[in-house]
Amino acid sequence: MATWRTPIHRELNRRLRDAVGEKTAVQFAKLGLNTVGDVIRHTPRRYLAGTQMSDFASLQVGEEVAVVAKVQSTHIRQGARQRVESLITDGSGYLTVTLFAPKPFHATWWSSLLEPGSRGIFVGKVGVFNNSLQLTHPDFVMIDGKGRVTGKKEQEKRSMQRAVQRSTLVGLYPATGKLPTWIIAETIQMLLPAIRSLGDTLPPWVVDRSGVLPLPQALTEVHEPVDVHQAERGRDRLLFDEAFGMQLAMAHRRRTFALQEATPRPRVVGGLLDEFDARLPFELTDGQVAVGETVFEELARPQPMHRLLQGEVGSGKTIVALRAMLTVVDSGGQAVLLAPTEVLAKQHLATITSLLGDLGEGQRLGAHDKATAVTLLTGSLPAAAKREALNQIMSGDAGIVVGTHALLSDPVEFFDLGLVVIDEQHRFGVEQRAALAEKAERKPHTLVMTATPIPRSVAMTVFGDLEVSELRERPAKRAAVKTVFVDTRNNPHWVERAWQRIREEVTKGRQAFIVCPAISPKQTEGDVDPATDMTAVTELMPLLAAGPLAGLRLGMAHGKQQVAERDAAMSDFAAGNIDVLVATTVIEVGVDVANASVMVIMDADRFGITQLHQLRGRIGRGEHEGLCLLLAAPGEGQEDAQLRIRALVQSDDGFELAERDLELRKEGDVLGAAQSGGSSLKLLRVLEDADLIRATKILADEVLSDPRAAGDALLEDLMAQAELVAAGEWLVKN
Repeated sequence: MATWRTPIHRELNRRLRDAVGEKTAVQFAKLGLNTVGDVIRHTPRRYLAGTQMSDFASLQVGEEVAVVAKVQSTHIRQGARQRVESLITDGSGYLTVTLFAPKPFHATWWSSLLEPGSRGIFVGKVGVFNNSLQLTHPDFVMIDGKGRVTGKKEQEKRSMQRAVQRSTLVGLYPATGKLPTWIIAETIQMLLPAIRSLGDTLPPWVVDRSGVLPLPQALTEVHEPVDVHQAERGRDRLLFDEAFGMQLAMAHRRRTFALQEATPRPRVVGGLLDEFDARLPFELTDGQVAVGETVFEELARPQPMHRLLQGEVGSGKTIVALRAMLTVVDSGGQAVLLAPTEVLAKQHLATITSLLGDLGEGQRLGAHDKATAVTLLTGSLPAAAKREALNQIMSGDAGIVVGTHALLSDPVEFFDLGLVVIDEQHRFGVEQRAALAEKAERKPHTLVMTATPIPRSVAMTVFGDLEVSELRERPAKRAAVKTVFVDTRNNPHWVERAWQRIREEVTKGRQAFIVCPAISPKQTEGDVDPATDMTAVTELMPLLAAGPLAGLRLGMAHGKQQVAERDAAMSDFAAGNIDVLVATTVIEVGVDVANASVMVIMDADRFGITQLHQLRGRIGRGEHEGLCLLLAAPGEGQEDAQLRIRALVQSDDGFELAERDLELRKEGDVLGAAQSGGSSLKLLRVLEDADLIRATKILADEVLSDPRAAGDALLEDLMAQAELVAAGEWLVKN
């Protein structure tokens, strides 16, 4: 938990429940607002001006909305329960408001408020009745031309009345059914005076240099604007705070890294690396050579390397990492490769030992004189095997260590840890990566890898403390993969053809994947949003075995299996003992079967672009051309799903698809889910605000170079706040 040096940062990071009470804080938490600062930075999604009203054309059934509309007519209806029905309008469309009255006087009171011609704000969930949109029992507040506010819960709505009287604009905040916009406004008005009295979160000289508004003024202009220009200026300051705080923390990290000392690991002529290179059965790509040279230069320096290597699916990142590891072994050090799952760790072990041959057999009798041992450490190893692995690591016999989170535990001691390689880096938090580095006597060199290309704007935001290398070129022998959309809604008979294509490939001696979004009817896996009617592995496999794929050897793999059972299925598939593997996204990474030539992805509209591209990367890894069939039935209102599928069909460039994915997702999932409770970025959007991020990166370096920055409590608190976010949430979600 951070210790805040300044009153303003201490107040902004105060738990909201300590300021407003547990009951109210629970409702704010549903909006992701957990601290006083979260609420203060919760800006209106739009402002009302004069007689402005909402546009009903954009309303969707089931969504929580706050609409501004004029009452067209109001009637009291008799029935089992007396009710008030009002027809409200945005000027062109209509929406029914229905209020059920517990007592007759309620109906009379409500109908007197909902006078034809009056304007109001109505908050509730959009439903449908008799083919018409309606709001059933919405919370509402009526605003007439004189700025008078009437309606139920008068005490809670007084902030809306003050807003109308105070300014020409009224902010509508993102809200929920139980936390309407006027309660949010009231809470902010309660918190604002104390915040404004504590001054700015930045030193005055930084505010002047950046050209933004002082924070107290910005908060006033966001929450109490006189015009739209004011509101935008205030919001710009809050946006700046997020970008600048983050880049300041990244700049501080880079400077800290530059002051650290590492053991230089220069390339040794005639060593293990040279022997390995001489035996390679293929030529390195130009990209692999170029990135390798960059890595060798940084390994030879007395400062620790901190580099991110991102590459296209199948671009050969493992070869680059292995050559770096061999360089460190040549210099007498050890290298460790950390993987997020046992499946991936074992795949890396198999790949590395296969590539090394007798160079990876260690210093046993008859082994190559330059050989090193390659050791695996995972949580499921038997006790005896684990002891042996730990001894090899501690003695230095194992020059290369491959493992999972088990490597982070205390009993693991390295003889001379010189290089940390982290695969699928987005699966690990900042603190986990640091924990492994702490096991070295001097700071080790670090290479983090991802097979999920990261848009430049995200890389600059999330990994601004790392230098970035890219591998875009694929090895020459990689086969092409054709992607086809199978529209199961309009062409259901095409599904049978998909199964026929699998049979045809198996007849040729090939193998196939079938990927499902769910394990069982009620269990999803990976990053798939849970929903009904999704294809499940445990249901589909017996249907296929008894029907269109009868007679073929089928296997199953999913995340709820015992590790041994799942590993056995994948091993059998890799060995060619299984023709078709029916699986969830557990095969997304770490499965390298050159003989697999066809993949069918069920309910492809349930997956994101990046994940679909990763799945597709499991085929076409050998000499056989691949075929990826995307089965989906996107209907009306699923335009994004259709765009995602179209993008996959049109392109196999992972970097291009990553940018497209970011455009489609916008603010949805770029920064991922919290791991350690830090507050998330509230306003910054890495795609839309790329220019601001670049500008604040330059400014952050300038500010830290200024003598006035040394020991400044405000700047230290700002960096600590950014580090909280980094530790918990700057993880790219695929």
